[in-house]
Amino acid sequence: MGIKKLFIWTGLLLFLSVVSITWAQTQEPVSGPSLTTDNMPDKLRQAIHKSLETKEHAQKTTDVIKPNDAPGYLGIPGAPQTNILLGLIWAIWVGWIFSTVGAFGGIMAGVGHITIFGLADYAKQFGKGNPVNNLLTDSIRVSNQWLGGLSGAISSFNYYRMGRLVAPLGICLAIGGVGGSWLVPELTAGKVSLRDYIGYFGLIVWLLGFFLIYEITPRGAARKKEAKAAAEAFQKAVKEKKDTADQGVKIIHGSTVIMWISVIIVVASALWINLVSGFTWVAYALVLIGWGLAFFIGTIRFTFYGVEFKFKAWIPMVGGITIAAIASFLGVGGGFLYVPFLTSVAGLPMFLVAGTSALCVLIGMIVSIFSYMIGKGILISWGLVGAELIGIFIGSMIGPRTSKYIPDKVLKIIFIVLAFYVGLRYTSKGFLGYSLVPPY
Repeated sequence: MGIKKLFIWTGLLLFLSVVSITWAQTQEPVSGPSLTTDNMPDKLRQAIHKSLETKEHAQKTTDVIKPNDAPGYLGIPGAPQTNILLGLIWAIWVGWIFSTVGAFGGIMAGVGHITIFGLADYAKQFGKGNPVNNLLTDSIRVSNQWLGGLSGAISSFNYYRMGRLVAPLGICLAIGGVGGSWLVPELTAGKVSLRDYIGYFGLIVWLLGFFLIYEITPRGAARKKEAKAAAEAFQKAVKEKKDTADQGVKIIHGSTVIMWISVIIVVASALWINLVSGFTWVAYALVLIGWGLAFFIGTIRFTFYGVEFKFKAWIPMVGGITIAAIASFLGVGGGFLYVPFLTSVAGLPMFLVAGTSALCVLIGMIVSIFSYMIGKGILISWGLVGAELIGIFIGSMIGPRTSKYIPDKVLKIIFIVLAFYVGLRYTSKGFLGYSLVPPY
């Protein structure tokens, strides 16, 4: 019942957030200069006004915004026009790939917003530090998170119903991930920047791809006997058209009460640091308490198709902190880091990875979206995002239902191909100064 309540409250929170944010962003704006339009959100209008206060920013703002052109993204005259149908189609792909392998949803959403619609190149024209540039960049980032968040919600729910979601493992990863996503940048801001080493990170992703290639070889697969046995039993049941949920994930040992208390405390710490001004020590205390409780959860054991798996709760918690730290520095969701952890460290078959990774991403996205949009008032284009969410829904409903027909080995190959794509992007961007593949 606990996981069902989570999805119910998650859906309610998302619905109320959409209603409240949409109402706030569609209020009648005050009149402004010719660089603004009647249908422009007031926060964007304020950013344009603020950019005009500085000579350097004012020059670029007046050069980029074309008062006589048709309003584009967020109602800015001359901004890129976003094709709603194209957004819908692209989002179906984003929802399918994320719900199938449990990763690359945020990156693929970014490819659409940055490259296909050209929003990033447009934002860059305003220049670094320009309030309009900052607002548009945050808008793109949060739009990506909406797509990843909804896909995570739908995928988690579908995989849970299919018996292919290891909820305790996903929640333990999220306990570390939610806290790490704000605490690590908070402590290292201005001191360490992984972006300076982004090329080396790309090489690490490549090495990760090669390691996963090794894992699908006979020698590598021999090290994962439990995962192989469970995957073979699941694939046999699918071929025989049996009800796969009957032998799905069953938790046989573990303290879920402490686990839920821990995740609630960590989420509270993230909301405090983002929404409450002052008394930051409260957020630090909460996250440390939440992490500390994870060590008392103990060992959790579960079965999948008669094969038993087990893990100590503190291990995925520490893994979540590390993954969140890297992901927050790079500005990505982290799904492509969760998947290797779940296959290599936790030893899960790919049939369990997508749903478990989706749950991690879901919890993180809820906190992040709420903090950005309620705490900082970040704007998004509801027309475009609304169409994309429909596509995400379609793709995320298809993914869990088609992935069971794809062999475990093929699912890993799909992930490996995408891992090399990500590795090429970061390596070229780090060492050459630009990406050889989109988003550029």
